[in-house]
Parts: sequence; structure tokens; C-alpha cells
Amino acid sequence: MIKKYLQSENYYKITIILGILLSILWIVLVDTKLESDFKYYYEIATDIANGLSWGDTYTSIGYSIVLGGIFKLFGASLLKAKIFNIVLTFICYVCFLNILRRLDIIEKDRRIIFALFVFFPNNIFYNSILATEILFTMILLFITLIYFSKWKCKYVLIGILCGLNTMIKPFFLVFFFAVFLIEFIMNKKFLRALRNSLIILVMASLVIAPWVYRNTKMMGQFTFVSNNGGIVLYINNNSENKFGRWMPVENVKNSIVKTKEYKEANATEKDKMLTKAAKDWIKTHPIRFIELGFERLLNNYCLGDDILYVAYGTGMKIYLIIILFILTNIIRNIIFIPAIIYIFKRGLAILKAIIKRKDYELNEFELYNVVLFFMFSAIYFLTEGQGRYAFPEIFIMVYSFYYFRKERKILQKNKIMQSSDIVQPNTSCKSRSL
Repeated sequence: MIKKYLQSENYYKITIILGILLSILWIVLVDTKLESDFKYYYEIATDIANGLSWGDTYTSIGYSIVLGGIFKLFGASLLKAKIFNIVLTFICYVCFLNILRRLDIIEKDRRIIFALFVFFPNNIFYNSILATEILFTMILLFITLIYFSKWKCKYVLIGILCGLNTMIKPFFLVFFFAVFLIEFIMNKKFLRALRNSLIILVMASLVIAPWVYRNTKMMGQFTFVSNNGGIVLYINNNSENKFGRWMPVENVKNSIVKTKEYKEANATEKDKMLTKAAKDWIKTHPIRFIELGFERLLNNYCLGDDILYVAYGTGMKIYLIIILFILTNIIRNIIFIPAIIYIFKRGLAILKAIIKRKDYELNEFELYNVVLFFMFSAIYFLTEGQGRYAFPEIFIMVYSFYYFRKERKILQKNKIMQSSDIVQPNTSCKSRSL
């Protein structure tokens, strides 16, 4: 049955249809309600659709702006937002398929990797959550597709999309540097790599410029896309943070938010005060900072607590939530842990080749995955660890997991062949003596 499915001419169509049907079924059966950040995104999107305020400068609202546009066209409702998620998921499938078609891999590998991506649990259950991750990932996959294409002016297009993703997650502006590293390592041409990465940076800056101007005008001083970077840094880098996760800012010892100076400051000033306090703590507690950094990465990659978001307001029985949590975490770690090992092996091989100045046969897509993985990891090492932050890296993980398994099988096969080569001469010699 599985063999016929893999050999089907309509394999990709069937896989996409099954993935979308599972997503629809999930939305129907699991009616997730709004909470926390997700509620905030929805409320801002509704305000935008109704011609009201586009939020303050506290957090980035790129997702809410796009969702607000959808609400303006079709009306605001939670169901329509979830339908929009399914549309985004479909686009993610199509983008990833076209990325795989641009890679020099055999068809069997391509089909298995694509199925792993489509049926990865997060790609199903995120459709019922109003999170930024699906839109952010869709744009990232589109960027990746363009990067591995031969389109004219592709760096201009990537820069525009990089700007849009920066409106969703402000740290993504550093993507231009990731491109610089990839191109310099790949082609060993510094000026060419610098030119292409600067095109991306300039175009991304032009995209976010109107919003930066708006925020700056509101605050009376230069303000970036959002003002929550400082508080994220502060609550995740202090002596009371035990697990590298979110904690109430008031619970930090001698919390700066309780001071008169902080209370009287505007949002941008508060952000700067929190950032400075976090940096001061890091300087005086370097070892604990490193420990928290690794704890954050552990939370990010190995603890799939994002499944818990789907249960809010559903009335789901606690035992079902526990079962879902266990199952999704087992699947997550089966995929993610070997993938991370594979990425580290590839990264070390590339680094060793660069240091020793030796030729190393580079797979550009693997290099892209390695650089992107370390870009995301460096950011979360410094800031915050949550299971949902790994969502944009699923396509990297399923690809790396598959080739980790394939590499292991090849090594095992070679060992068996070597063993048989050693045994064979003794056997033939014995038979001749008989």
C-alpha cells in the first residue's frame, strides 16, 4: 500500500490534499479559542479592519496587519482567521515542494521528505491557533524558493520579503548577514557576497521604513519595529529565571518596572532601560547566562509545549491533552534530535574545511540550512525558548533528519560489506583445503 502510494503519479497532489483535509478536520474537531498573544493579534487585526488604531509600539504587528486586510475583505471572525491559516499552510506545502524540485536529489527522497513535512504534527494543529508562525514560515519558504531559483532581481525580491518578515519578527533583519555567509563560503567572493547581502538589507530597510517612521513620530525618538525586545531580554536573563522561559517581569528581584523612573518613561525609554538592565546582568553573570541559553535551546527544540495552546477554551479532557503532548513530543524529538546532530556534523565539516583552507564539496541547500539553523539558535540562545519558536525550522529539520537516517543506513551497509570481504577469503580457502 505504502509502496503504491510512493509510486503514484499524483503523489504530491494526494499528499497535499490529505494534509489540508487533516488541517480542516483538526479545526472542526478542536475549536481553539483566543488567549494571550493570539487574542492580542486578533483584536488589533479587527481594529485595523474597522479603521481604528493600528496598535501601539509595544510589539510587532505584521501578522495583525495582514490579518486585518483579510478581515477588511471578508469580515472579522475567528473561523475566517483559521481558514486563512489553511490557505497559508497550502502555500507552505507548494513552496516547499518547489524548493525540493530545485534540489539535486532522487525522486524517492524528495517524496519522503515532502510527506514528512506535510504530516508533521505542528503543520496540522497550528491551523487552529492565531499565531504569527504560519505566515512567517510561508514568507521564509518563499524567500528560500526565490533564493534557489534563477529569477532576475531575486535579491531585491528577497529583500522585500525580508522586510515583511521583519514586520512580523524584528530579528529577521539579520537574514541579510546569513546570505552574506552562505555566498561567501560557497563562492569565496567577498565583494559579490557583500553586494548581494547589502541589496537585501537596503530593500528590507525600505519596507520597514514607514513603520519605523510612524513609531518614531509617536514616541518622539527613534523607535524600531517594536518595543518589546527589552522586556524579552530582561525577563529571560536574570537570577530568578530558572528554566530559560517566560516569567512575570514583576518577579525579577528588584525589578526595574517597580521604579518611579520606569513608570514615568515612554515605551521606547522603557525598552532601553530593560535592555540595559539585562545586558548589565549578563556581563556580571556570564556562566549563568550561558546555562540559561542552553536551557532556552532545549525548550525551543526538545519541548513541544506549543501543542498546549490548542486546548484553550475547547473543554478538552486533561488526559487527552496529556496524550497529545506526549505523542507530539515523541514525534518532535524523533525528528529534531537526529536532525540537529546531522546539522552539527555538517557545520563542523564546513568549519574545518574553512579553517584548513581545504576544498570541501558543498551542498548549497545544506549550507543554507546550517546557517539558518545557527541564526535562529543564536537569537533564541540570547532571548527566549518556546516550542513554537522552532516552527519555522520544520522544513530544515525534516530534510536533515531524512539524510541523517540515509547516511546511517549507508554506513551500516558499508560495514556489512567490509565484514563480508574479510570473511570471504577465509571461507574460500577452507573450501579448497577440503
